Formats: sequence, structure tokens, C-alpha cells
Amino acid sequence: MKIVQTYSHLNGLEYLLVHKKRLWLEIQAVIRDIDATQCRTKVSKEVRMKGQTKFSPIDMNREFHARLQDKDWTESRVTYWVTDDERLIRQTMALTADEQKAAILASGKTPIMSNNQTDFVKDRVAIEVQFGKYAFVAYDLFVKHLAFYVRDQIDVGIEILPMKSLQSEMSSGPGYYEGELYNVIRNGRGVPSVPLVIIGIAP
Repeated sequence: MKIVQTYSHLNGLEYLLVHKKRLWLEIQAVIRDIDATQCRTKVSKEVRMKGQTKFSPIDMNREFHARLQDKDWTESRVTYWVTDDERLIRQTMALTADEQKAAILASGKTPIMSNNQTDFVKDRVAIEVQFGKYAFVAYDLFVKHLAFYVRDQIDVGIEILPMKSLQSEMSSGPGYYEGELYNVIRNGRGVPSVPLVIIGIAP
């Protein structure tokens, strides 16, 4: 596969080029190494595409997972506690998970365990490979990457998306680079408040 477009939000790409160039080269090599033709395995059941062979999101994800795991990119999970009191959430947000729970209980409120998970983290860089529904992309960009950044666990988040040309050869529903680029730019220069690199790929 190939990188067709990249968008640097809050100097995310510039940060990689200066501070994590080896990782940036590694990510480019992983993308180049994937043979997209091997992932054209899904026979569509949708009425307008019935019988056509499309690119399989599952197969493409599997290819990315295998190659990134081979290069020691690993899953990271953050657990935290929430409640229905806005003031209390603000007070406990910077605490450890155990401290959050204790503070919420001490206030007489009910703590609710929650977590954020990202598939690939290495040397304070997070990658999400997203071939799922478009709503998942917004969650990655505006919640996942931001949560890890605010907790000082990453310095930059990377989102890998299909270009529209690839998305149109998949089943309907996945987000795509051009659409998500519009969404990020529409929100203004400082939102989300985390350095990002959005990558658009195609066969």
C-alpha cells in the first residue's frame, strides 16, 4: 500500500520528523509492505454491490497488526473512574485510578470504572488503524488520542485511514481521509488539543 496524503495537526508530523524519525520511517515501511491485492477477499452482500469482491477491513487490519506487532508496537490501556458530578470529575481527573475511586467514594458518589485503549503504542507514539465505521474515527481523534496525551503517555497520535478511492472499494460505512480531514479542520486549529498525524492510504 502507499501513503497518498498526510495532515499534520498541531505539528504532529514535524514532531515525528525531529524527535522520532526512526518511528516515522518504520510506519512508512509497514504501509509499503502491505500488499492490498491480498486483502481483496470480501464478497459484498449489499444490494448495489452484490457479488463484487471488495477490500476486507478485517484482512487489512490483520496485516497491519502482524507487521506492527513484529516491530514491538503494543496495546496500551488506561483505566479511570467517572461519576455524575462535574465538579468532582474535574477534581479527580489528574489523580491515579485508585485515588479517583477513593475520592468519589469519599464524596458519597458512585464510582464507575471506564477505560481507554489504543492498539499500538511505542516510545510515546500511538497508532490507530481505522477501517471501521466513521463514528470510530471521531472517537479516536477526539477522545482516544487526547486521553493518552492528557495523561502524558504519548506525545503524538497517528490515525491511518483509507483514502476515498480505497473506501469506495470497501463495504459502505468506513470513515475516509478526505471526510475526516474536513471534520478536523472545521473544528479549528486547536481542536482536538493533541498533536496528530492523519494518514490517507490507498493500494
